[in-house]
Amino acid sequence: MNSISNSPGFLPFALAAVVLCINLLWLWAHSGSARNTAKATPNAEDAALFGGTLADIDPPPIARVLRAHANAQASIYPFLVLGALYLAAEGGRLPALIYCSVFCAARVIHSFAYLAGRQPWRTIAFVTGFAATGVLMVHVLWLLLAPK
Repeated sequence: MNSISNSPGFLPFALAAVVLCINLLWLWAHSGSARNTAKATPNAEDAALFGGTLADIDPPPIARVLRAHANAQASIYPFLVLGALYLAAEGGRLPALIYCSVFCAARVIHSFAYLAGRQPWRTIAFVTGFAATGVLMVHVLWLLLAPK
């Protein structure tokens, strides 16, 4: 088996991984910004240092960002694992390009739609990303189990 970096689908997957990591890091930073704007934290030491209030329950703007971030993590990590398996199974370039492009677009749109509270775009983006991951999973299984 060749190195994953020699796989035909490596470049689309690597670029997708970078975009998806930027998405996660942006949501992470946005949660800190929302917490700073609301001046609310669940940690006494943070409230003391930054002059905020101690809150056992996150205010709605913070909770929304945290839900968007959790949702992104729950879908991005499986996609990245399946994408790595796809490369290891020597999947082709065009399918990798399609899976990665569709999933990345869906996740970025989902993040913005979630934060803005935009329906039906949030649901459409979620279902699109979910479908791309499902099709990728079936393709990985096919590559791994097909007789050679």
